Amino acid sequence: MIRVLIADDQDLVRMGLRALLDAEEGFELVGEATDGLAAVSTAIEVRPDVVLMDIRMPGIDGLEATRRIVTDAALADTRVIVLTAFEHDEYVFEALRIGASGFMLKDSPPTALLEALRTVAAGGALLAPSVTRTLIAKFVSTSPRSRITHPQLDQLTDREREIVTLVAEGLNNQEIAARLVISPATARTHVSRAMIKLSARDRAQLVVFAFQSGLA
Repeated sequence: MIRVLIADDQDLVRMGLRALLDAEEGFELVGEATDGLAAVSTAIEVRPDVVLMDIRMPGIDGLEATRRIVTDAALADTRVIVLTAFEHDEYVFEALRIGASGFMLKDSPPTALLEALRTVAAGGALLAPSVTRTLIAKFVSTSPRSRITHPQLDQLTDREREIVTLVAEGLNNQEIAARLVISPATARTHVSRAMIKLSARDRAQLVVFAFQSGLA
């Protein structure tokens, strides 16, 4: 059972997401919040697997709420999916940088949102849509302050640097294995080691670090 918290200040959005989750087996809605502070306090109270987080909310916004959630040791297993009405929302890159596992457009098909919840709850990241990679590349290239080499980058081996570059291209472990002619298990090991060395919360954050450090 995937436990979900919805954080959005629009009643109709919350109502639609609630109806979607209630109608689908394998999901449990464990809380709702209408502002950022409530999102954080409710997350601490109910410990959801995934938070569907609107960016623009009263009080503290979804960015600050996401930052507080992903840095709370008690919520180490909680993942955040950012919800936005705009494909090129300027705040989405920042959300990914601070630890969101991906983003979804509010008008995404219900099946896509459910699959996103399953992916993130299982420890994955929403990197498949090309728009995610395009968005990250755009904001890294246009924001000088984002061009920051990760302080632990020199800890990566040459192979791990290569792996991180391929992750930033959006390749999964099987595709990386095929590209480098290695086993999927070896690819997975390299990805995991790179994430540990760079203190990346998940693959989405690894992609951000790759762009920031000039590996992609």
